[in-house]
Amino acid sequence: MSKVGIKDIAARSGVSSATVSRTLRNPELVSKDTRTRVLKAVKETGYKPNRFGASLRTQKSGNVVVVMPDITNQVNAGIIRAIESEAHKAGYSVLLGDTQNQEEREQHYADMVSSGQADGILIFTPNLPFTLQENKPVTEQLPPLVNSCEEIDNEDIYKVLIDNKAGGRAAVQHLLDLGHTCIAAVMGPKDTPSTLERLAGYKQALTEANIEINKNLIIRGDYRTVSGIEAMEKLLRLRHRPTAVFCFSDDMAIGAMNALREYDYRIPEDISVIGFDDISYAELMYPKLTTIRQPLEDIGRNCMQLLVEQLKGNRPEQKVIKLPFELVVRQSTGPVPR
Repeated sequence: MSKVGIKDIAARSGVSSATVSRTLRNPELVSKDTRTRVLKAVKETGYKPNRFGASLRTQKSGNVVVVMPDITNQVNAGIIRAIESEAHKAGYSVLLGDTQNQEEREQHYADMVSSGQADGILIFTPNLPFTLQENKPVTEQLPPLVNSCEEIDNEDIYKVLIDNKAGGRAAVQHLLDLGHTCIAAVMGPKDTPSTLERLAGYKQALTEANIEINKNLIIRGDYRTVSGIEAMEKLLRLRHRPTAVFCFSDDMAIGAMNALREYDYRIPEDISVIGFDDISYAELMYPKLTTIRQPLEDIGRNCMQLLVEQLKGNRPEQKVIKLPFELVVRQSTGPVPR
């Protein structure tokens, strides 16, 4: 069976080949009657447009790149799902770039946009892998781009964020309201914006409660489960153990809870644990994990919608979209032990 082409569709629908191409690329530019006839012919013949050939003619790849430090992370999985859905609606394919926290990998994925293999980029790391000239406007030097989760320090870039500092403060305030005054913090990766902001919220809540910041209660983690286990073990070796622990990610909170059970501590009767993110496993834990919920799907959806607007040639007025977080109280936090 011979392959169906645009000329076949044109003959079947009684229009020119140019009109068929216009209908498939920009259906809003042709009349309703023409659009109906062309699309009927396409359906009847099973014609499949050659996207590669179209990309050569339009200089568009039909791809967008998503750059993330760890695509296996549950937080990122929720965001990716929403990005994929929005991209599909807009006619784009998603290329996932797992950087594994390596800047050379970030540069590699950024180069895909520069070389025309992708039309835009979503960046979930705090680094901007593009070189900027000081004497030119930023918007003229960058491809369609949106930054999220780990904020890039540039006010001219489109961003979708939550208030990590306020979220950290809310987590600690919840523990303070339960009567806790000896509250530990298990941080995320060193010097990342989300870590620094959540730490600032932790310190703000304690300072407002007239509680001195104890550096011994602040432990470095990396957002992964194993670092939560290791951090909790360090805290349990302290002479004055905390009565509550704020982990800067749910994965670390789950690790901390496993460590507590390993050493026969009760949650929350002996030590309360609160996380950050509200990943799917949070509600499956025993006890169920109290946490700060990030609107993961909304983050992904807004990122892709903001990118699509730029891909259309628009420049949205709102540079930064701030999405709300939510304190989700479950069973892993309780009153301070007597």
